[in-house]
Amino acid sequence: MSTSSATTAWPVHINAAGVVVNGDLSIPANAQGLVIFVHGSGSSRHSRRNRAVGEVLLQARLATLLLDLLTQDEERVDDVTAEFRFDIPFLANRVSATIDWATTHPSIASLPLGLFGASTGAAAALVAAAERPSVVRAVVSRGGRPDLAGAALDRVTAPTLLIVGGRDEVVLELNRHALERLRGPKQLVVVPHATHLFEEPDALDQVARLAAEWFVRHLAT
Repeated sequence: MSTSSATTAWPVHINAAGVVVNGDLSIPANAQGLVIFVHGSGSSRHSRRNRAVGEVLLQARLATLLLDLLTQDEERVDDVTAEFRFDIPFLANRVSATIDWATTHPSIASLPLGLFGASTGAAAALVAAAERPSVVRAVVSRGGRPDLAGAALDRVTAPTLLIVGGRDEVVLELNRHALERLRGPKQLVVVPHATHLFEEPDALDQVARLAAEWFVRHLAT
C-alpha cells in the first residue's frame, strides 16, 4: 500500500489463537480510529480491492490493519481444498484474537475499532463483533455473506453497513434478510449496476467513500 509522508506503515506479526498471522499496519497522523480488514474467500492482505479501500480510509485519518487470516501452509491447503475460507468459526476466532492484540498494542490500543469484511470475511467480522461487543464500534461489509454468521448475527449490536452490488442479486437478497436480524444501527446500501467484485467503473470508489463515512461517523472521537 502506498502511503503519504504523514502515514507510518510497517508489517506486524500477530499471535492469533496459537499461530502467527501476518498483517500490514498503517497509521496516519492524528488517527481517529482503527479499521481491521477481514478478507474474503481465497484472498489475503494483498487484495487489490481492500488496499484501494484502505487508501481512502487513511485519507480519512483512519488507521488500517490488513490481515492474512491464514498461515502460508494453510493458504496452500486452502488453494486446493477451500476448506478454510468457508470455516467461519475458524476465521472469526482469528479475527477476535487480532482484536485482542490490537487493544494491547501501544500504537493503536487507544483507537476506537471497526471491522471491514469482504465476501465470507464479512461473516467472520460479524461473529467477532458479536463476541467483542464492548470493543467493536462499527462494521462494514462489502459484497458480504452475513448469512454465514449464523446465530451470531442476532447478537451484533455494533452499527453495521452492508454494501452490495445491484447486479449481485443472490447476495443482495441474503443481505436483505440479514439486515432484519441485526440489532444495532444498520443500513443496506446498493451500488447500482455493480457486480459481486465491484469491478465496474467508480463502483469500488463508491464502496470506499461509503465505508469511510460510516467509520468516521461511528469511530471518530
